[in-house]
Amino acid sequence: MSPVVVFVGPPGAGKSTVAELVGDRLGVAVRDTDHDIEASEGVSIQDMFIDQGEAYFRALEEKAVATALAEHDGVVSLGGGAVLSPASRAALADHRVIFLDVGLASAVRRVGMNSGRPLLLGNVRTQLKNLLDQRRVLYRDVARFTIETDDLDAAQVADQAITLIEEDR
Repeated sequence: MSPVVVFVGPPGAGKSTVAELVGDRLGVAVRDTDHDIEASEGVSIQDMFIDQGEAYFRALEEKAVATALAEHDGVVSLGGGAVLSPASRAALADHRVIFLDVGLASAVRRVGMNSGRPLLLGNVRTQLKNLLDQRRVLYRDVARFTIETDDLDAAQVADQAITLIEEDR
């Protein structure tokens, strides 16, 4: 069993939204590893970061990614930091991964002052820039395809993703 597609990218790229649209259009289930973790723990990711710390969350995330890749045959959306794990990056090697890339200005506009993102607390623009600088190379390393999302709405990104999936079958 293997997912139809896995979406990776930074906060504000539209991974969850695009995953839902692609899943709907392809008639397959959607799995979001951040939602899986919150459901299994019974608390928000933000609360996990505060109460147990980032390392605790990252360990859960690594397991959630491995489980989703092994058990799900629909669309998978990974949390923005999932690519930080070498084990998760290795597990993604055999999958159709699409990196939803977003520039800093668009990411800031889309994320806004969303306090539900624990790594973006404080100066959102600076935090996002640091995340993009640190992770962009990792997203590119795991991705088979990249979609630049800055000038596209979610439906247009989903259209491009479906075209890539169909051409790659």
